[in-house]
Amino acid sequence: MRPLEPISEGRKILLGLAFFVLFFAAWAVATLGGYVSKTFLADPITMVKDGWLLLTKFGFAEDIAITIWRVVGGFVLAAIVAVPLGILMGAYKPVEAFLEPFVSFARYLPASAFVPLLILWAGIGETQKLLVIFIGSVFQIILMVAVVVGNTRRDLVEAAYTLGAKDAGIVGRVMIPMNAPEIAEILRLVLGWAWTYVIVAELIGSSSGIGHMIIDSQALLATGQMIFGIIIIGIIGLISDFLFKFLNAKLFPWRLA
Repeated sequence: MRPLEPISEGRKILLGLAFFVLFFAAWAVATLGGYVSKTFLADPITMVKDGWLLLTKFGFAEDIAITIWRVVGGFVLAAIVAVPLGILMGAYKPVEAFLEPFVSFARYLPASAFVPLLILWAGIGETQKLLVIFIGSVFQIILMVAVVVGNTRRDLVEAAYTLGAKDAGIVGRVMIPMNAPEIAEILRLVLGWAWTYVIVAELIGSSSGIGHMIIDSQALLATGQMIFGIIIIGIIGLISDFLFKFLNAKLFPWRLA
């Protein structure tokens, strides 16, 4: 191995799978070997059986679909608001001076702290879950997009002005296209955080969703079901992560140029 030396795609996939194999092997040895009590940590076989039971008899597929809908809904709302604001902040310094102090303040406020207030304001329905995800995502996206857009290469901006571009053209034809791949990467990263927020929202005052299933399983000491729910979240997140990377490469091929 050498620093920053690339590896082939096949080797990359093989090494990634190898870690999961070692992880599950260590888990199996610890639980099936009797080193860890099954009361506190179910073994992989029990986890699979409990997961199959959840899917076939307890309608867990519906909980998964509801949670995905909540994540996508709250995250899309946050992106619709945050990306334009972030671009404006990065492009125009007066807008940045006006908004950055509040955005920097708000992004440190944990979304989970708003859950009791949001229950009072919006009840325990879908609006409350969407707002938790929105609050947890929007300020992070705004600031990260603003930083990326604000770091646009000055030589490209000056060249566009030299060629007769107006201010709106600088934003629309230089800043946005140049930074679109990085903005998409920011959305990919924040989507992972959105999954944390939705589970927090579902742990309190919810009658459906993956988080609701996990908290119910905790009361029954059903660690196999709890672990299955956590693994499902990881699998969905991994799929969405690869999908974002694929779309990023297809939509913004100049990033690799």
